[in-house]
Amino acid sequence: MNSLNLINKRVYIIALCFVSLLFFASCVQNTPSNSTTNVPEQNTNPPVAQQPVNTDLNAGTNLNIPLTMPVLDAVLSDENAANQIKTESQITDEQMQKVQDAARNAILQLGEDGNEDDARSTIQAAKEAEKEIKQILGDKAPQFLAAARKQLANAGENLSASTQPSSVPTDTRIVVNAPEYRMDVYQDGKLLKTYKVGIGYPEFPLPSGLRRATNIIFNPTWTPPDEPWVKGKFEPGKKVEAGSKDNPLGPIKIPIGLPSLIHGGKQPGRLGTFASHGCVGLTNGQIQDFAGTLAQLSGTSLSPEDIKNYEKQKTDTKEVKLANSVPVELRYETIVVEDGKLRIFRDVYERGTNTEDNLRRVLQTFGVNFDNLPAPLQQQIRDGLSEMARDAHGEPVEQNEEANSNAKESSSKNKSGKITRDPKGKKEVSFDIAELKGKGYPAPVNLVSK
Repeated sequence: MNSLNLINKRVYIIALCFVSLLFFASCVQNTPSNSTTNVPEQNTNPPVAQQPVNTDLNAGTNLNIPLTMPVLDAVLSDENAANQIKTESQITDEQMQKVQDAARNAILQLGEDGNEDDARSTIQAAKEAEKEIKQILGDKAPQFLAAARKQLANAGENLSASTQPSSVPTDTRIVVNAPEYRMDVYQDGKLLKTYKVGIGYPEFPLPSGLRRATNIIFNPTWTPPDEPWVKGKFEPGKKVEAGSKDNPLGPIKIPIGLPSLIHGGKQPGRLGTFASHGCVGLTNGQIQDFAGTLAQLSGTSLSPEDIKNYEKQKTDTKEVKLANSVPVELRYETIVVEDGKLRIFRDVYERGTNTEDNLRRVLQTFGVNFDNLPAPLQQQIRDGLSEMARDAHGEPVEQNEEANSNAKESSSKNKSGKITRDPKGKKEVSFDIAELKGKGYPAPVNLVSK
């Protein structure tokens, strides 16, 4: 398996969907077993504009991704990456084995039925990982952690994502904003369609950056790992055949920089929640719709009848190569100007993006000076920021008890912001600001929500 071998060639294959093929259910990459349909390359897609890569926190760059033990497990599952980290950190074979065993154990203890979503924390997982590495490696831990992070920071396509907040693409691409649980399809700068999606668990954050979709795999197979969350429904190591109702990948998977996927298999109730190992999760109906749309974008001949015919042959895995690859931009924007409103989403991966500095920068992009807003509105927006800057237990991130008390008191007086949350704790707060009317990212179009 050479997923992470691509790290040095293709730029941010972030190990956050993670797991080398036999390790993770939702995002496992199995090589198609049967045939491949190759479509001749064409040049019909507009080129992706080359811009400086955004390093702002609100854009969620790869440099800002915490290193958790499940992430580390994915990195170390690649022999070349593991050897490079071992060499740079100057640790022994025995020490490396202990680290690998600890990372694997973290996977074994991970539940994925959604019942623990409210208690899951990216920051806590990263802190526990650092502590465990220090216990194993002692004074070699800093070098090891630096080497592992270097592997993540150097991964991905040598392409640039958007450099401005709430930016609207002018080309053809897919845009996924994790905190909004939203995936958009753009063609020549026009928003064609929007999908509500599930995103990676906090221990497996959905990566950020620009990737590419190059092929569509119909009827993928899946091999269950020997792990507790399989829960007896599957036999570890025994392949679940293509087309099986028990296959968690659903009828279609679309690699977006191995080992990450956009795939089906999700129940409608998992959309808008944590639902995968660092992948973009869709229902079977959504992924069937998206496959046709992706083919259209890429100039690939794939009709609805073709898709139905592939799916009728449920045990026959088929791979269709796209005539042109399609950029997939993975964003992490918690402060968004959208359809004339200021929307602040929960900082689901606790990256510290809901700050006043980020807020001011986003508003300034659209010609609005935060200081010129009415004082009551300023305070209400600050309260909204505080409300959305919550950890997995609902407490404000990096705030003391006095700040917590003030935040709770002021938020209770907030009459302007609209706060919503679902049973899994997803929240957002939005504000109508007159100066933003007619500005920002577009509202969803042709929403596909199941």
